[in-house]
Amino acid sequence: MFINKTKDNLNNLCGRNIARLRVELNISQRVLADRLQIIGLDIDKNTIQRIEAGKRFVTDIELKVIADFFKIDINELLK
Repeated sequence: MFINKTKDNLNNLCGRNIARLRVELNISQRVLADRLQIIGLDIDKNTIQRIEAGKRFVTDIELKVIADFFKIDINELLK
């Protein structure tokens, strides 16, 4: 049987890291969504909230743009 959730029953590995990085920058989920939209990722505050909570899958394209925004390697989001 294929398992597509983490051991914690989350839909992604990167949500907690995105939340941590966002807090380190001292920006809200809305501001993060707005800044990601400016660089071309069609995403809103509710989507950021769902990603950080592990309730939403994250595509490879989204991972790339988010990693670029934070100026980190994609693998840093997946640790």
